[in-house]
Amino acid sequence: MDNQRIENIEAELRLIRERNSTVEKDKAWEGSFTRRILIAIFTYISIGVYMWAININMPWLNAIIPTVGFMISTLTLPFFKKIWINKKSKEIYGKK
Repeated sequence: MDNQRIENIEAELRLIRERNSTVEKDKAWEGSFTRRILIAIFTYISIGVYMWAININMPWLNAIIPTVGFMISTLTLPFFKKIWINKKSKEIYGKK
């Protein structure tokens, strides 16, 4: 009985470690430079194609502005997330 219990605990621990590994990789991807560059490229292409399709003058040049704006907004999100988490923690746990 004790051996079975230990094996169950070890199996659960393995599952937790595997999950943590996956979460760490996902977290690393979310903050990676590669992801940010890909988002900028896809945003630029999407906006450029849309502007070209609706006959905007110089669509590829004009697509730069919304792409830069989008990137600035996504780059500032971690800063505001930290502020929001701190505020919520104070509300929930009554810390000052």
